[in-house]
Amino acid sequence: MAASDTPSPDAVFGRVLLKLSGEALMGDLEYGTDPARVQAIAAQVAGVRARGVEIAVVVGAGNIYRGLKGAASGMDRATADYMGMLATVLNALALQDALEKQGADTRVQSAITISEVAEPYIRRRAMRHLEKGRIVIFAAGTGNPFFTTDTAAALRAVEVHAEAILMAKNGVEGVFSADPRLDPDAQFIEEITHLEALSRQLKVMDSTALTLCMENGLPLYVFNMDDERNIERLVCGEKVGTVVAT
Repeated sequence: MAASDTPSPDAVFGRVLLKLSGEALMGDLEYGTDPARVQAIAAQVAGVRARGVEIAVVVGAGNIYRGLKGAASGMDRATADYMGMLATVLNALALQDALEKQGADTRVQSAITISEVAEPYIRRRAMRHLEKGRIVIFAAGTGNPFFTTDTAAALRAVEVHAEAILMAKNGVEGVFSADPRLDPDAQFIEEITHLEALSRQLKVMDSTALTLCMENGLPLYVFNMDDERNIERLVCGEKVGTVVAT
């Protein structure tokens, strides 16, 4: 391993998975991707990798298309979900381009075969990319309808032996007892167990994903993506946002 790949003494994780919502890529736009916002996120992710931390990314597609909205308007749910999966590929390619402009070696792996623009998802290949210092972006969710990108993040994190999921939120500092944008009395929660988050129906991630994390003892760090220092602070062991752990 090259000296530049040696983990920083300050880094407390060897391998993490970052879950980004599609909305995180919008910036101040109503929909689509804001190039400046994507570049800012890419700089943060590349900075984590520069510390020697192996990092994978799962990105959503709420900035482009939401499968549930399509289903609600009369479209077949499976069809709507497949369209959402394809939208995540668009976001993954945009993020890959931004990361490469930061000088980071990056691979996109898609759960739906799109061989012209992305590798197929192969677990051992993904792990090898991470070991070689490449940032791996997992696109197209799990490749199956009726599962969210939250579930894809939990599944991929468990598969590649990530030590934690970094759950980026937009404009929210972590987990609250209620939606702080709707309830001024919502209480910030610094630490909580997976089971308690499930039983209280807190909007950390969907229940399938949270159960998967709980069963595999995978901690979640829920934090505000708007502060550009937060990812670096998290991988250095600082207390940021909410910790969800068993």
